Amino acid sequence: MYLDVFDRNAFSTNCWMVAAEGSDEAVVVDPGFGPEEVHETLRLAGKRPVAVLATHGHFDHIGSAAVFCGDDLPLYVHEADRAALTDPGAWGSGMPVPSVEVKDVRTVVEGDELGFGGFTIRVMHTPGHTPGSVCYLTDGFVFSGDLVFAGSIGRSDFPNSSPRDMELSLRRFLELRDELPVYPGHGPGTTVGRERRSNPFLVELR
Repeated sequence: MYLDVFDRNAFSTNCWMVAAEGSDEAVVVDPGFGPEEVHETLRLAGKRPVAVLATHGHFDHIGSAAVFCGDDLPLYVHEADRAALTDPGAWGSGMPVPSVEVKDVRTVVEGDELGFGGFTIRVMHTPGHTPGSVCYLTDGFVFSGDLVFAGSIGRSDFPNSSPRDMELSLRRFLELRDELPVYPGHGPGTTVGRERRSNPFLVELR
């Protein structure tokens, strides 16, 4: 598997790039910043982006989506966070942010399966951080967005957040198998088992 990350931005947001072994088709997750750098990283690796996935509608995860996608690439986002692309107030933080007008937006819901270049990605709706937060799950890894980080979890105190939904989503996360690698929206990768054992926010849910 090809896997790389771009995180050189003020929010340390991870923009993940992934491709199946032997495929030149890459999927880009959470293009918040540095669209030119991400495109160049893929070019140097001999990969071409075929789809862009947003784990949720916060600006640090979708801010450069319009530039990155251009006229050709689709952006997948949960239907509950679709409004965040055109309504800055839907970001929920109270911060002034511009709209993100992507030309080809495709909404997803729980259980949708997306096939790209040799692997299938399943949508796991995990609201709480935002109404449309999702994890993108495959047989080999999960992109957790701002649900779970190494040693921590995402905030649930924004105007459109829900602490109750966050707890339910974290309990769903704990149903995943221990050895599954986790690639979060911020910080280093981890595994489900490591977070189950040592993440203080998850230990208390067991």
